[in-house]
Amino acid sequence: MKTLTFLEGGSLAGVFVMIVGMMVIGALFFSIIVTFIVKFVYESKDSRKFSRKQFIQTFVICLLVCGLISGYICG
Repeated sequence: MKTLTFLEGGSLAGVFVMIVGMMVIGALFFSIIVTFIVKFVYESKDSRKFSRKQFIQTFVICLLVCGLISGYICG
């Protein structure tokens, strides 16, 4: 008997897209929260300014870490 993959099993493509979409939205939400926490901690010391470039870099690094963790768990 040939084993079927998740997408070959029938009309499960919608479920697959919804699961991946929820993971992406969750990672974006988590990354925004972590980035704002880092921004507030950084700006609370010595009245430093958290630039837009630092904000984007922190956000992207957090997204990459979320992707690595979800890839390890789901893969």
